[in-house]
Amino acid sequence: MLPSWVDGPAKSAIVEFVSAVTTPGGRGFVAPEDRVAVFDNDGTLWCEKPAYIQLDFLVRRLAEQAAADPELAAQTPYRAAAGGDLAWFGDAVTKHYNGDDTDLKTLAAAIFSAYQGLTVEEHAQRVAAFFTDAQHPSLGRAYTDCGYAPMIELLRFLEGNGFTNYIASGGGRDFMRPVTQRMYGIPPERVIGSSVGLDFTDGQLRTSNRPEFLDDGPVKPVRIWGRVGRRPIFAAGNSNGDIAMLDYTRGGAAPSMALLVAHDDAEREFAYATGAEEALERAAAQGWTLASMRDDWSRVFP
Repeated sequence: MLPSWVDGPAKSAIVEFVSAVTTPGGRGFVAPEDRVAVFDNDGTLWCEKPAYIQLDFLVRRLAEQAAADPELAAQTPYRAAAGGDLAWFGDAVTKHYNGDDTDLKTLAAAIFSAYQGLTVEEHAQRVAAFFTDAQHPSLGRAYTDCGYAPMIELLRFLEGNGFTNYIASGGGRDFMRPVTQRMYGIPPERVIGSSVGLDFTDGQLRTSNRPEFLDDGPVKPVRIWGRVGRRPIFAAGNSNGDIAMLDYTRGGAAPSMALLVAHDDAEREFAYATGAEEALERAAAQGWTLASMRDDWSRVFP
């Protein structure tokens, strides 16, 4: 049972919660159809440093576009992509979490147009090709091997106890879907994420350059309800962008659990709290379960 979790408060809290909601006749029993669990992806199920995995995929596309169009190459963010300046992209996301979306809007405009006109199948093929040979820049492993072993075990543990697991991520829905079944055992229909609008023409669904949803912050509970139609009783996240999802999960009448993954293991992964400061404070104040990578996981990766 959860072999990569160290025996301690975090593991005990998980096991006790699952036992309580699955014991027939118990005060905390929850019917199987209401055992919904939601997981953030970046930084919760797979690594997000030194940059988001999807960012690598997008930067390659922006650099490709810049190489084909000198006018684009002189503009932000194409100039940063062509020059390999990943720091600009990371700073744009950090600014977003600090309330400044100036650079994020510029980045978003480029992202929305990056794959405009492709069919959804063509886009999925490009994502699959990326994951075939792309590697993490510092961990020396394939991105598909960057899922956290303890969290994958947690997915299986919940599943084995009648839970239905969903991903609710700020990452792109159509970027995650080609790999979530293989990595996490979560099928594409249970992936909720950010998305661009789609157009149906000539019998095909094609990507547009219109934003549809940025699945982050307060949008997460809205999207979860819209897709699932049930309030989760278990949620796991790692950043300020997950607070609303964790609050929503904890705000129902049924027993519930909020798990916050803390990145504090510089030796085996990364140590950082940027973008998670408020979430860490809320975890302490509201009794969320904190999962320390350093203290609660005997291993990080499979």
